[in-house]
Amino acid sequence: QVQLVESGGGLVQAGGSLRLSCAASGGTLSTYGMAWFRQAPGKERQYVASINRSGNSAYYADSVKNRFTISRNNAANTVYLQMNSLKPEDTGVYYCAARRPSAVIIEAQDSYNNWGQGTQVTVSS
Repeated sequence: QVQLVESGGGLVQAGGSLRLSCAASGGTLSTYGMAWFRQAPGKERQYVASINRSGNSAYYADSVKNRFTISRNNAANTVYLQMNSLKPEDTGVYYCAARRPSAVIIEAQDSYNNWGQGTQVTVSS
């Protein structure tokens, strides 16, 4: 089972940018569709973005469309989330996740069975 470790979170002012990384070990990342989710304080975890195994198709939640970009480097076993024009409502813990091969609903948490520990992103106003 692949292990996932997120990094790159931090404190940034509104309008700023951050790049999150998700490094995989113990498996080949190219066999998994991947996604980023986030959880704000007191709220449920929500879907942010996902990317297919080859990296040629990406999907986004409406709240982050045109601001965030998900990408992957399968040779480096790493997935990225470039976040621009950050807003205070983007604050939360960001998790990367690997999708079950048979899963079809890419926005559903139940479609993912491998999760990282999360990285905190805080956007100040």
